[in-house]
Amino acid sequence: MNCGRTICLADNKVLRMSENVSGEVQLFQLIAYIPTFSVGLLFNLSALWILLFKIRKWTESTTYMGSLIFSDCLLLFSLPFKISAYNNKKPWTLGRPFCSFLESLYFVNMYVSILIIMCISVDRYIAVRHPFLAKSLRSPLKATLVCAAVWTIIFGSSVEAYKLHDDQVNVTLCFHSFSNDTWENTHVIATMETLFVASALIMTFCSIEIVRVIKRRRKDSLEVQKQSNNKSVKIVLANLVTFLICFIPCHIAMLLYFLVKRGTIPVDYREPLRSFVQVSLCVANVNCMLDGICYYLILKENWKSTTEVTQATESSNLSR
Repeated sequence: MNCGRTICLADNKVLRMSENVSGEVQLFQLIAYIPTFSVGLLFNLSALWILLFKIRKWTESTTYMGSLIFSDCLLLFSLPFKISAYNNKKPWTLGRPFCSFLESLYFVNMYVSILIIMCISVDRYIAVRHPFLAKSLRSPLKATLVCAAVWTIIFGSSVEAYKLHDDQVNVTLCFHSFSNDTWENTHVIATMETLFVASALIMTFCSIEIVRVIKRRRKDSLEVQKQSNNKSVKIVLANLVTFLICFIPCHIAMLLYFLVKRGTIPVDYREPLRSFVQVSLCVANVNCMLDGICYYLILKENWKSTTEVTQATESSNLSR
């Protein structure tokens, strides 16, 4: 058997190198992933530094932020290896276990991020829409328990990330050329789509309700409070739009590619849909960078406000 441009399988089947993405998609990935990784890691680590060393008292919000930032950092850690795997024409040489570990970091933390972002929206909704009920429902400890539950459930499901490739393949191809069994696994794709759709619907509902409450309160507010409320509305809507733009395309793409693999959609669409999957995943990963920038600015402002209050209190005490 000639294996010049193919990978030989133990059962004499052949996996063609055409499973790789096109050169145009590889170039797009390179252009998208380099700033996503560098800028995203810079701002996420900076936000994490402020959170760990400058914020003295953690609240529900900072607890969720910390969990999201840590999750984004783990996903960003896998990106250089993903870039290398797609642009290196040679087979993966760092071993199947390390490849599976990186793929687990990538896919698992994407859904940790999705669920934590949803939790942040629910937490804001409770605080704004039900302020009296919030006193019993919200606390840093409860936020920590929610985050722990998310991490436990998602990482408990990460065993599927170690089954992405065909065990009969002699050469490891990391981050791509997943086995047919992976793409035809109804349980995996159904879980991914359900988690996202449920999170998107909950986040949309919470965001709309938050905006309604803020606008209703704005009518009776002072001018300074109105400006603050306008800023809050913009932040809530920006977070919602960013979430939907980043994650809707990749979940549509993965569902369509799953249907191609199942034979529901004609095989002629396989190549363009494979490219669609990879491009949409790049867009989804941009969310890590945007999260880092957003929460760095929020935490920095929080830190500065806390510092100013502390200094004012100390000055007041000294003047007595």
